[in-house]
Amino acid sequence: MNIFYLKNKKGFGLIEMMVVVVILGLIVLGLITFFTGGARSWIAGQRQLEAQRNARQAMDRMVREIREASDIIASSTSSKKISFNTPWSTNLEYSWLGEKWDPILRGDIPLINNVQSLSFTYFDNSGNLVDPPDGDKVSKVHIDLQVDVDKDSNPDITLNTDINLRNFGLQ
Repeated sequence: MNIFYLKNKKGFGLIEMMVVVVILGLIVLGLITFFTGGARSWIAGQRQLEAQRNARQAMDRMVREIREASDIIASSTSSKKISFNTPWSTNLEYSWLGEKWDPILRGDIPLINNVQSLSFTYFDNSGNLVDPPDGDKVSKVHIDLQVDVDKDSNPDITLNTDINLRNFGLQ
């Protein structure tokens, strides 16, 4: 009877256990890959959101200050720089050196980093392009800003706006 009992005894062998361990390992590896990819995507999204917030804040600051300009100072014909006077301050300047990922400077202070392009375009009362900028004729400024957060040469954020100078002609 003992021999019969041993022959009919069912259980797991070493090979079956190894197959189960390999299958469970593959499942766990797939789950880790899935969650790691999700975490990376979330982090990239957070960086994108922060960069978009910073770009909007920088653009809002430029718009606020340029809108109050009484004149544009024609010290440079570069479309990467704007100099202007306001009723409360003289010789304010926003500039970009023109190299990818350089910051926009307000004077000497960085305003936003990772800038791919920045351009200022100047218009008169009739909407005609004023080039070079003549401080007595400019009444509207167009800003085009592109920011590349991941530095892949494709702009991640593109903002542009038109600014009508409130104090145009008041000097």
